[in-house]
This record gives sequence, C-alpha cells and structure tokens, in this order.
Amino acid sequence: MKVTQVYQAKAKKIGVTLQPSKDKDKKFAVFKDGKFQTNIGASGYKDFESYKKIDTETALARREAYRSRHAKDLKIKYRDGKLTAGYLANKILW
Repeated sequence: MKVTQVYQAKAKKIGVTLQPSKDKDKKFAVFKDGKFQTNIGASGYKDFESYKKIDTETALARREAYRSRHAKDLKIKYRDGKLTAGYLANKILW
C-alpha cells in the first residue's frame, strides 16, 4: 500500500516514519529513529481513511467499533522496548 501524506502526517505527530511493508499481509512498516518497530494494518482490510472516502458517518462508526474491539491493546504503548502494533494502528490508521 502506498504511504500517503495523511498517513505520514499522523505518523510524524507521534515521532515515527512509515514505509510500505515487505510483509505481504501488512500495509505499513513503522520505524522510530531509524529502528524497525512493527508492521501495522492488515492488507485486505480498510481503515478510517478508506472508509472516510466512502462515507464519513460509516467511517466514524467503524472507528468506534475498532476502538471498542481493541480497547485493551490500545492502552499498551511499549512492549519489549518497542512501540506496539495496537497503539500505532490506533494512532495512524484509526
């Protein structure tokens, strides 16, 4: 998946950079200070920006559903010294 300016801007706010993932099942690889953190976003699924192109109301409902489904994962920012995929996906994709 192409890293658009919207995703780059969200990533920059939290101090990370994005590249297309080498893992065919993921959208983005996340780096902090040049060090790989994790891959985020399943490549067959839409995220907030994708849904927003279709309908803003649907996008907001999907965001709420995602956040309630992953509530416990979103609170964990670091694990083993790296940013967690759940935290990053919430901040960048949703």
